[in-house]
Amino acid sequence: MAVLLGLFTGLCFTVICVIVRLLIVIRSGSKCKPGEKGPVCVLIVAGSGGHTTEILRLMESLSQSYSPRHYIIADTDKMSEDKIRTFENSKKDTGSKGQFTIQRIPRSREVRQSWSSSVISTLNALLYAVPLVFRLRPDMVLCNGPGTCVPLCAAGLLLGLLGLKRVLLVYVESICRVESLSLSGKILYHISDYFFVQWSTLKDKYPKSIYLGRIV
Repeated sequence: MAVLLGLFTGLCFTVICVIVRLLIVIRSGSKCKPGEKGPVCVLIVAGSGGHTTEILRLMESLSQSYSPRHYIIADTDKMSEDKIRTFENSKKDTGSKGQFTIQRIPRSREVRQSWSSSVISTLNALLYAVPLVFRLRPDMVLCNGPGTCVPLCAAGLLLGLLGLKRVLLVYVESICRVESLSLSGKILYHISDYFFVQWSTLKDKYPKSIYLGRIV
């Protein structure tokens, strides 16, 4: 009985320490200022279809100080890579410089996939996301809603939790979300450093969010 009590006490202490550390990492987001000492390594999560179009529109407004740029797409995404390469090549044509890569990980959730099976696929994506994020060591993760962004943001949060590097998590909710957040948004609303919505109706429901009007 004494052994079990000791194990339970140790487990509770560990859980408390992890929670406290997690709160410290999340609350220190405002103090994290990527770019103050040079270029910003940014990890951009591109979904398929509209998500990729929106994230590339957002990238158009970012300066070349955001480099290198690591685009992450799902391994089943057949169109986003061409869109990204076309976008990056157009920047070179205008004299802009910057390095970029395209990385692939398993899709976290397919369209119309059941919730039960999506838990397994998300965990599978996380197994790929953690070593990828730890290798790239981004200063910032930028995403706008595809399910793949959840394991990538979790991996970025883990970097800070372990004290290896503070990664800024920036989420921009899709323009098509007018009355409610996407599932990814509902999850990342609680852990992102900056959470942008594009409709005032969402700002009213989610006070932590930032409303600047339409930005993509």
